Amino acid sequence: MSPLDFLVLIGSMVGIAVYGMWRTRGRQNLTAYLKGDPNVGWAAIGISVMATQASAITFISTPGQGYQDGLGFVQNYFGMPLALIIIAAVFLPMYRRSNVYTAYEFLGHRFDTKTRLLGAALFLLQRGLAAGITIYAPAIILSTVFGWRLDLTIILSGLLVIIYTVSGGSEAVTLTQKYQLAVIFGGMVTAFVVLLARLPSNLSLTDALTVAGGFNKLHAVDFSLNVKQRYTFWSGLLGGLFLSLSYFGTDQSQVQRYISGASLRESRLGLMFNAVFKIPMQFFILLLGVLVFVFYQFERPPVFFNETAWNLQAKHDPGERLRSLKQEFAAIHAEKEQLIHNWLDARHAGDRKAEAEAHAQAQAALDRSEAVRADVKTALLAADPHAKTNDSDYVFITFILDHLPHGVIGLLVAAFFAAALSSKAAELNALGSTTTIDFYRHIIKRDASDAHYVTASKWFTLLWGLVALAFALFANLVENLIQAVNIIGSVFYGVVLALFLVAFFLRWVGGTAIFWAALAAQTLVFVLYFSLSISYLWYNFIGCAACVLFSVLIQTALGPTNPPAKALAIS
Repeated sequence: MSPLDFLVLIGSMVGIAVYGMWRTRGRQNLTAYLKGDPNVGWAAIGISVMATQASAITFISTPGQGYQDGLGFVQNYFGMPLALIIIAAVFLPMYRRSNVYTAYEFLGHRFDTKTRLLGAALFLLQRGLAAGITIYAPAIILSTVFGWRLDLTIILSGLLVIIYTVSGGSEAVTLTQKYQLAVIFGGMVTAFVVLLARLPSNLSLTDALTVAGGFNKLHAVDFSLNVKQRYTFWSGLLGGLFLSLSYFGTDQSQVQRYISGASLRESRLGLMFNAVFKIPMQFFILLLGVLVFVFYQFERPPVFFNETAWNLQAKHDPGERLRSLKQEFAAIHAEKEQLIHNWLDARHAGDRKAEAEAHAQAQAALDRSEAVRADVKTALLAADPHAKTNDSDYVFITFILDHLPHGVIGLLVAAFFAAALSSKAAELNALGSTTTIDFYRHIIKRDASDAHYVTASKWFTLLWGLVALAFALFANLVENLIQAVNIIGSVFYGVVLALFLVAFFLRWVGGTAIFWAALAAQTLVFVLYFSLSISYLWYNFIGCAACVLFSVLIQTALGPTNPPAKALAIS
């Protein structure tokens, strides 16, 4: 990175963080610290909700997902618009009417303390783990750019967000997210424009999409009924619906973003903003990855995108196996590039037979090059059994560093850090507030002052930041990062969602029944996850359905019960 890149990166990130800390300095009001500005409008709510979900992982890992598998990952979000409509119609009015700080307070009103604490504990467990991954993602960038040790990079990148989150609370999170999102979209749009300009001058956009489609990168919707297929229309619609209901409706990092709107209407409009724009945003980012794939059909890519790991092992390659594979890969790439040109020339000439033959030859060459990449990964794993051989998370970073102009590189790295700060701050803020409200204030110290609880929340936020750092340092992340976050969520979210669905719609089910049902359903999900090979999205539905069914059976066995006096009816 050049001095200009560093100026853009440091100026934008530190400037936004310092601005948020300055604007929220001296806040000791508990409501303002945990909920933020009570007069915030729908645009700020919508941006905050989107920025909380769109972490650095979204912008680092999703283009790599598009490069590797094409547009199919977009199906993961097909259930989201319907989920947000349900949340705006049912969940949101209940939260606002009960005037809670956390979603799990509502469970205490509706059921009992043990159910409230179970819901809060499940949230803290899964979000605490996921928070570690959102620290890990931007650390990949720094370790690649600067050549630092990954563990040191994780610590340094995590401390900045911990400091500014502890200082400013929820109000600082919402205040800074609009500027961070502006940096994010500015960087991604710039990358898209530069990428199009970097494609070969004789390659039209139609040709680029032809190449992408010919190599099966534009297959966005799969109506297969195979439950082992990771992304299909049905798993995205049903599993994605339950995942989105759980995340947006019961995850405190999201609930905290929209419960403090100026009015119910403002909060609903903020959610609808995401219902309209989330899928197009994910499609755009995946398409960016697909175009990077096309770019690398005409510009030779690295044989392994994590070049730091490659170079480390290449220095200790006595049989020169890695160098031999690299040379073989380069020869196949040159052949493939010519075959793609033949394919496009035949297409332009209208010679369908020659086009089909050249396309088949190009596909065969691509398959051979991918086989060489697989051999490289095998060789790297043989040299270092602990090596991470999934390099898709490094695809977009490599393209940025190798092919974008200085200044734009700094802007893109700043965009990644803006995404990391916005989502990480919201997660830590939610973890701290949930621990304070649902455990500390409810069990340990009930009648302290606002200033005392604000201080306690800051300490708990710091503690969770350190936990996330520890997980990022020691977890062995073998999945693509964007998948890893969704897998963790899918294992827990279904059961948490069921707690709220039973609370809303099955008024005759009591706290004891739903508590034991949730424990049984969560155990079932764990067992199935480690014994089956179905798409992880289905666990959202399985966990939710099992918990609801178990609660009905247990309550039937226990006999009738009266709902707590504090329970709030839906109206």
